[in-house]
Amino acid sequence: MSAATAPGDQPDGGGQPGRRRVTSQAELEHVAFELFDANGFEQTTVEDIAAAAGIGRRTFFRYFPSKNDVPWGIFELELERMRARLKACPRDVQLMDAIRVALVDFNKVEPGQIPRHRRRMELILRVPALLAHSTLRLAAWREVVAEFVAERTGQRPDALAPQAIAHAVLGVAVAAYEQWLDAPPSPPPEPSPAEPLSPAPSGAGLRLSRAARRSRQYLSR
Repeated sequence: MSAATAPGDQPDGGGQPGRRRVTSQAELEHVAFELFDANGFEQTTVEDIAAAAGIGRRTFFRYFPSKNDVPWGIFELELERMRARLKACPRDVQLMDAIRVALVDFNKVEPGQIPRHRRRMELILRVPALLAHSTLRLAAWREVVAEFVAERTGQRPDALAPQAIAHAVLGVAVAAYEQWLDAPPSPPPEPSPAEPLSPAPSGAGLRLSRAARRSRQYLSR
């Protein structure tokens, strides 16, 4: 994705010398993360990010609705992909098995992206200024799970069972990520034969798979 500079939206000259003007959402996110690491999330402004990227403030908002949306990347696209995956799941796959596989797939990260993903989750889960925004985003995630459970069980998405399962699955994911963030960074472990359905090449992915499997056992009692 690229964006031309709008009239009256010229860069203010504060960009980093030698750095070409940002022309994609991924590049802008990379610039923003560098500033968050250097100055802190709350101390970094939209103007700071735009200047470092060599774009104007209005161009920033073509890529992200707000600074709070930067850590979430392409969340909406991934959410739609998760919705499609759940919808396409064969009916003979048990409900919680289908959710577990979709959960791990949603959080699958390429090995080279693991350090960035770790930083992303630290921002989302541990920056106080982002907690309210994260609540809204995670509510949308829960709704995808609730819709799937409702379709499988013949209930409404806002009924107790779909909502309870959606909240429980989200809790599993957040707990797994919190443990992953608390652990020191390490090379991605090799999946063991006991984890045949875990495609995520990261410690977080393996924790998610194990936690989701245990939750399935508790929910099926």
